[in-house]
Amino acid sequence: MRRMKVHCISLSAFMFVGGLSAPGPAEAQDAKQPYASMAPVDEYLMARDAEVALARSAAPDAISRDATVLALGRLGYETAIKGKNGFLCMVERSWTGPIDDPDFWNPRLRAPICLNAAAAHSYVPRTIKKTELILAGRTKAQMMEAIVAAIDKKELPEVEPGAMCYMLSKQGYLSSRDGHWHPHLMFFFSSTDPAAWAANLPGSPIFAFNDSWEHLTIFLIPLRQWSDGTEDH
Repeated sequence: MRRMKVHCISLSAFMFVGGLSAPGPAEAQDAKQPYASMAPVDEYLMARDAEVALARSAAPDAISRDATVLALGRLGYETAIKGKNGFLCMVERSWTGPIDDPDFWNPRLRAPICLNAAAAHSYVPRTIKKTELILAGRTKAQMMEAIVAAIDKKELPEVEPGAMCYMLSKQGYLSSRDGHWHPHLMFFFSSTDPAAWAANLPGSPIFAFNDSWEHLTIFLIPLRQWSDGTEDH
């Protein structure tokens, strides 16, 4: 599990069902990359009530019940519920993962995440901007170029000190390989050496991922309990 990715959508391998006969060249290429392009927008959307419930499942009820909740619409994220405790819960989609991730266009991915105020102010704007670009029809390369430019021009803020989130939902689907993975916390920093936390070392309980194009380092700490209080086995 050492090769973790940003927003905790882990690197994944795909399972696919072959036909009864040997695939032709085009079919073989599709089998290697089953999510080669964006699916119809409807496949990424959810019923509003279901999305709100899934978003809130990212954190214990004591946190998520008073949080602001965003839900995905056809043009981007919309405020479904205005909260009062500074936290923000949402369900991230596949395009918030690394550009080279084979799951990048997978419409099944649902990543419930509940962020504290610092992360809501400084990290969530990146997710919102990526989503608006993708839903406007931008390619992966165009989206990446626009995000890098926005960060360089300070149109998107640097990550604030103390930015973190909960990802404790066992209802999420984070990758084709790992499903919902494990409950965990994530901490966001602007370009930080993972060695500062002894992350990724043998025996260390901390994972880290450096996203160089966003100048972002994410530390992940797995937990033993889901947001509903049940144990992770």
